[in-house]
Amino acid sequence: MKTFLPALLLATVAVATQARAAECVKVVVSADSDYAPLHWYDGKRLTGASVEIASRALTALEIPFEVRYVGPFHRVLKEAETGEVAMVASLKSTPERQQYLAYTSVPLFSNPIAIFVARDRGFAYSGWKDLIGKRGAITQGNQFGGGFDDFMINNLRIETAQKAYMNFTKLDSGKIDYLITGYYSGLIYLNQSKQNERFMALRPYINETDNFIAMSRANPCVKHLARINAQLEVMQKRGELRAILERYAAELKVDSHVAATAP
Repeated sequence: MKTFLPALLLATVAVATQARAAECVKVVVSADSDYAPLHWYDGKRLTGASVEIASRALTALEIPFEVRYVGPFHRVLKEAETGEVAMVASLKSTPERQQYLAYTSVPLFSNPIAIFVARDRGFAYSGWKDLIGKRGAITQGNQFGGGFDDFMINNLRIETAQKAYMNFTKLDSGKIDYLITGYYSGLIYLNQSKQNERFMALRPYINETDNFIAMSRANPCVKHLARINAQLEVMQKRGELRAILERYAAELKVDSHVAATAP
């Protein structure tokens, strides 16, 4: 009996611990820290249109949450894969990410992806094939959807950096020929760093697909996905998604076409 009781007690504690672990105590929300106006880290907190939309939806549903900065985007994705981060607000849906993320069906924004080049070292570009043989770069953790990720892996010479500004520095020095990033986040960086005269975005875009809120499949808070999606539908019908994006775009002095891309 002396050996049986401690074993029984340990088993009971283990079961209770597992039960608590399976509960959704609060939704930990994170996002790319380098993707204004949708989401970015301002030195004190994560902010941006995606973060505000997620916060408003969770508040309306009375679901406890915490917006948490965890570092570069590749770290956000890793913590979402393990379940440390419950919600990513927001990102593109790709087959790889769908393995560990469950997406809402309501799109928050249309998110064009562009090629940026140095103005004095531009090149003719009419489509993806024109990138073959050139040196490119992306921010670590970025995926672009629309079939481009497979094309990039199979055909392009691509290096990564933790932040977009690092790639702009490499582009400026001639170490790379182009970089791929969000059109609006790239413009905002160039506006704020006063480098518009040195770089430009090529057309056509790489693609222009939607961003969604996603929940970690490894976190028990994924059970709230349907409720969150329904709340986003309500917000979309009321025009809140568009209004929130317009406000952040205006604050960052982005062309008004940004707001027009929101659903």
